[in-house]
Amino acid sequence: MTSAPYSAVRVLVVGGGIGGLTTALSLAAVGIRAEVVESATELRPLGVGINLQPHAVRELTELGFGAALARMAVPTAEMAHFDRHGNRIWAEPRGLAAGYRWPQYSVHRGELQMLLAEAVRDRLGPQAIRTAATVLDFEQDHERVRVRVRDRRDGTVTTLEGDLLVGADGLHSTIRGQLHPDGSGLQWNGVRMWRGIAESEPFLSGASLAVAGTNAQAKFVAYPLSRPTAERGPVLVNWVAEVKTDDDRLGVPPDWNRLGDLADVLPHFADWVFPWLDVPALMTATEVTHEYPMVDRDPLPWWTDRRVTLLGDAAHPMYPIGSNGGSQAILDARVLAHELALEPDPVKALAGYEALRREPTSAIVLACREMPADKVLLKVAERAPGGFARIEDVLTPAELTELTSAYTRTTSVDATALNTRPSWSMIRESQTRTGN
Repeated sequence: MTSAPYSAVRVLVVGGGIGGLTTALSLAAVGIRAEVVESATELRPLGVGINLQPHAVRELTELGFGAALARMAVPTAEMAHFDRHGNRIWAEPRGLAAGYRWPQYSVHRGELQMLLAEAVRDRLGPQAIRTAATVLDFEQDHERVRVRVRDRRDGTVTTLEGDLLVGADGLHSTIRGQLHPDGSGLQWNGVRMWRGIAESEPFLSGASLAVAGTNAQAKFVAYPLSRPTAERGPVLVNWVAEVKTDDDRLGVPPDWNRLGDLADVLPHFADWVFPWLDVPALMTATEVTHEYPMVDRDPLPWWTDRRVTLLGDAAHPMYPIGSNGGSQAILDARVLAHELALEPDPVKALAGYEALRREPTSAIVLACREMPADKVLLKVAERAPGGFARIEDVLTPAELTELTSAYTRTTSVDATALNTRPSWSMIRESQTRTGN
């Protein structure tokens, strides 16, 4: 994909995750120079699976990644809920099957990050991602932003300058912390999550996102995420095991790459052997397990201070029950670039970006915190603890409809609205900015 001729505007993007990299690529597409500042000494394909909703897949496709995603990811056909015995409660089509013009994809988070990082270096230059750079603080005046960074390799401190600063530095954002020094801390709901990837025989439709149980007690999520392995036989399956604890102490700070002990979680699922999936067998086939608490933060009253703003988890960390956190970061990036392309005054553009994104994402954060789908799943567990033959004997039609409504609030957008919305992609004419 060809970028527009570059303007004189330069943006510093703190954070080399999916949100930060997509921001750099979106800015480049409209002719704005960006440098990604990342604390890791090198970007590596870490992590497990992620779901990309159709609204995010559309944006990545418009950035030129449609074919690459089709090669590396699994297009999700359905989301299906089951009780802890494997009895089917409810299902709905996803992606293309639900009428969207773009798929919902399941993909390895690290592989997606590497795809985006390679594109940033290719399109913006090999120096566009500065690694091993820990951000210390920032200051700004009416013209510039200055960011102090420490090199993790030799300890030297340097100052980077730009016209704008975007904090895409995740849950523990330094930028958010300076903007909101008295902001809310982490909010934990008592659920701990163990995650892993293992090979398995295909289950259900072969492209199903399956959810069993309820995280008010114990819950298991599984979905295939690698097209290459799926095509040769066994599928690579991402799984998440959620267990509600009585501990009111969060303990160590959340870290997506923190290793977990399978022995701590496997007993909760030891007898979860379904006709369509052997849960304990899948878990024990996993080489590396990660543990993470289900946390978020209260929505912020504002994201932007003149030339500095927030994006992705730095702005709106949310419980991962709607498979929407990464997708919302991608939307942030695209809207930010769109506003900067339309508005000559970059300060006004950042304000416009926040006006479009803060309230909708805050609503999703609060909806995910309510866990509306799990309220219905808990009813099944309480009314039919030993299982059921007909879900109609357990839930009313209205209660079943609540599951669809739950994902409307936490995950989905209207298919017709997405399909017909004008594109956010644009290449600016050279005269729209100085310096072209």
